[in-house]
Amino acid sequence: MDDRVLLITGASRGLGAATARLAAEAGFKVALVARKAESVTPLAAELGEDRAIAVAADVGDWPSISGAVAETVEKFGRLDAAFANAGIGTGTSFFGTDDPDPTAWEPMVRTNVLGAAYTARAALPALKETAGHLLITGSVAGRYIRNASLYSATKWAVTGMAGAIREEAVGTGVRVTLINPGITDTDILSDEQRKKPKLAADDIARAVLYALRQPPSVDVNEIMVRPTGQVL
Repeated sequence: MDDRVLLITGASRGLGAATARLAAEAGFKVALVARKAESVTPLAAELGEDRAIAVAADVGDWPSISGAVAETVEKFGRLDAAFANAGIGTGTSFFGTDDPDPTAWEPMVRTNVLGAAYTARAALPALKETAGHLLITGSVAGRYIRNASLYSATKWAVTGMAGAIREEAVGTGVRVTLINPGITDTDILSDEQRKKPKLAADDIARAVLYALRQPPSVDVNEIMVRPTGQVL
């Protein structure tokens, strides 16, 4: 793994930060992407300036995320893997019983769907040069219907997106992995979810590293990880 370069969006906390730490320990150089560089600067310092950089980018803004990929390639000279991990969640009632302003849904849809697509589009030309690896954070909620959940719908979109990219990547050497966590202890959990069995961010980060550690001939298309006791 030494000197392979991994870009991670949503790297300031949770799954993104946990993956950055494990990847750096495994020998990756990492580009830590967050909306504000200062939110990932401490983590970059922790991992070492020769191994990590802090990059400011909004994944829902094309010039911003494409610039982050360009900055990463300029700094490290290559890109071997990109983890489109940034995501947010918000409550949804399509009847308007708990969130009367549906325009509040727009940042979630932009980040979870368009942000993943923009990150893929920005990274794939560089990944083609290295026969690299694209990973996307989906969700168990992108495999099972969730009552009144637009968040679930965004993750269904990501499920389809990962499959579409994998098919387009055939013949390029680029591998595509969809990471589907179950309930994970992050700041987007609802009060009800916090009462249920939960995974730690490190549990999912290990799944990411499992996919990254496979030889070039092995394309792990999808990994679903639930906490013991989660029903769906």
